[in-house]
Amino acid sequence: MVIAAKAGIENLAAADAAAELEHADALLVDVREPCETVRGVIPGAVLVPRGMLEFRADSATAHHLDGFDPGRRVILYCATGSRSALAACSLQELGYRDVAHLRGGFTAWLHDGRPVAAARPHADGHPSTQDDGAS
Repeated sequence: MVIAAKAGIENLAAADAAAELEHADALLVDVREPCETVRGVIPGAVLVPRGMLEFRADSATAHHLDGFDPGRRVILYCATGSRSALAACSLQELGYRDVAHLRGGFTAWLHDGRPVAAARPHADGHPSTQDDGAS
């Protein structure tokens, strides 16, 4: 299932994702569970556990929470790239057309020496990052 998902989506290396995040208005989504984000998050990421993604991203119910918009570029990541590949497929099924995931996930990001921010709960109870304005 994961192999098929990866074959049907855009897979970004850490360097490519970092370059895109510097110059584009992409929505970066961390689909890891809250217990996993204690190691840190990619700066600017919106934290949406995989099990809640469709609820938060469905344009019929989401009302553009956290920047979700089917017309916006979305880059997803998880710990190693499997859940984010499945999540990218789910977003495509919801009508998102410009979706990619970080191949190798947060592990690849760390291995590449990329910056990490501390995760914290957002004032409205939804998780966010310290760098709220970067996404």
